[in-house]
Order: sequence, then C-alpha cells, then structure tokens
Amino acid sequence: MHKFNGIEKDKKLIVGVGSALVDILVCEDEDFLIQTGAAKGGMTYVEKEFIEQSLAISSKPTTVVPGGSACNTVVGIGKLGGQARFVSKCGRGKMGEFFENELRRQNVEPFFFRSNSPTGRVLSIITPDAQRSMFTFLGASADALPQDISEKCFEGAAIVHLEGYLLFNSDLILKVLKTAKTCGALISLDLPSYNVVRESHALLKYIVETFVDIVMANEDEAVAYTGYSNETRTVEALAEKVKIAVLKVGARGSLIAHNDEILPIRPAGNGQAIDSTGAGDLWAAGFLYGLVSGFPLEKCGELGSACGYEVCQVLGASIPEAGWERIRKLVK
Repeated sequence: MHKFNGIEKDKKLIVGVGSALVDILVCEDEDFLIQTGAAKGGMTYVEKEFIEQSLAISSKPTTVVPGGSACNTVVGIGKLGGQARFVSKCGRGKMGEFFENELRRQNVEPFFFRSNSPTGRVLSIITPDAQRSMFTFLGASADALPQDISEKCFEGAAIVHLEGYLLFNSDLILKVLKTAKTCGALISLDLPSYNVVRESHALLKYIVETFVDIVMANEDEAVAYTGYSNETRTVEALAEKVKIAVLKVGARGSLIAHNDEILPIRPAGNGQAIDSTGAGDLWAAGFLYGLVSGFPLEKCGELGSACGYEVCQVLGASIPEAGWERIRKLVK
C-alpha cells in the first residue's frame, strides 16, 4: 500500500478557505441554459440581479442550502468526524447568521470576517445529464482583504485547502498561501471550472508551482491547465511540481499520482447520478480526511470516491445521514 508521510502525526486540522455562498439549485433543461447564456458545466460571475432575473423565468422549484466549494469540503470532513475550520467573509444579516449556525451544526469551526455587503450566492442549474452550470454572485466574499488574513486563521492546521475560485482576488490568495506556508501547513488546491482555469492560467501556474502540495482537478479543468487530453499524460503533468496530483474522471473513478506512480481508484458505485453539485468538493473531503488520518493513498482515494458517489445520488451538496453511515463503514 502507498503511504504519504508529509503530515505531522499530531496535526489533524483541515482549514478550508473560500467563498461563503448560498447555493440556489434548480433543475432545468438545455433550453434554459441557452436563455440564460450559461456556459455548460462552467461558472460565470454575475450581479445579484441577474440571478433574480434568471429565477424569474424558471417555472421549477428551487432548493436553497449553504455552499461554496471549500465550504462543502470542510463540511464533509466535519461529517466524517474530522477537525475542520472554514475561513471566509460573509454578510451581517440573517443569511450570514444562517451560514455560521449551519457550520457549527455540521462540526465545522467558522472563522468569519463580516461585511456590510450581502452574503454571496450561486445559481446552480442542473440539467437532465446531471451537469451543473453556475452563475455566481460573490457578495461579501468579494470584500475579503489580504489584511483580514493572519496566522491565527491557520493555527494548528495540517492542511489548508483552497478553492480555485479565489483566483478572482490575486492579492488575497497570495496572502493566504504565504501565511499558510508560514504556519507549516500543506497546501491543497482544487482547480476551478475550466473557463476560470483558462482565464487565470498564468497566475494559477505560478501558484501551483510555487506553493501547492496537493492539486485536484476534473477532466475539463485538467485539460485546460495542462493542455493534454490523454489521461495518463494529464495526471503526470499535474504532478510535475506537487507532492500529490488527483485527476477525477467521473463515473470511471480517479487517478492519484505520487512519487512517479499513478494509482487508479475505482468508482464507488454504479447508480445513476442525479446531480453532480459538490461531487468534486466531497471527493476532496474524503481524500483529505484520509490523509490526515494516516490512511494509505488507495484508502484515501476510496473514501473520496465514496463521498463523491453519495453526493451525486441527491440534489445539492448535502449527503443524507444514511449515505454518511455507508461512508463511515469504510473508515472503520
């Protein structure tokens, strides 16, 4: 079995850094994507009014839950019984309070900076093929400043996990990376959607090559970053400057590259996906929890695969308790 020995034994805390966003989920058809101008499978930044206008032309019911990529990941870690903290900026109103209370309920320590701007939100449009296409209003998250970040944010952290969407604020993400490294934490980065990777390629490449220890990507994101479409060559290219690289290939499982070896991880099940929202985020939750628990890389990958599979069986990024019970059996 393959082990990763880069984590101090007495450190278990995983700190997520990202945008505190309320997810608004709606199931729609391809015509709705055309009407709204959504980039299929991608993410577009918009104003709050655009989301309201898009919802006004939808006749389908919506589901509203706390979200954001890094937030989904640390919530998953909390549900697994791990030590988790979430660093972000949110509004002072009811949505911000709702967000903080939900994190505590999910066994996650909130580390919030407050803003007078409204808490951010994401309109996730889920099409019948289980693909999600997103419109994001960052709201208070966009008010996060480099001076908000201090070593206290990452005190005791084994891993600091960043969502790639922080690239929208280059000064902030660089302050986070430098401060986390000063605190002795490993850096884990989940790449953003393929269109954001393309738009921010130069900064992303610098960050990966300079700071990142663990990088994760799905197929579209990895192709946009590396320029390769062959899976083996892609994951090799991802792994060139980091300790661990992960390529998630959907229903076919994943590939983990470490020490010039590539480990194939089988999918956790063969059920039909209902919604891919949070699949990569929850995969990261299982994998990172496994790493700080000292599990072999194969076991970490199996945990990630199980979390990603379970979240695809429901609408949104919240795995029901029955699903968590199945996942926890793998831990035992």
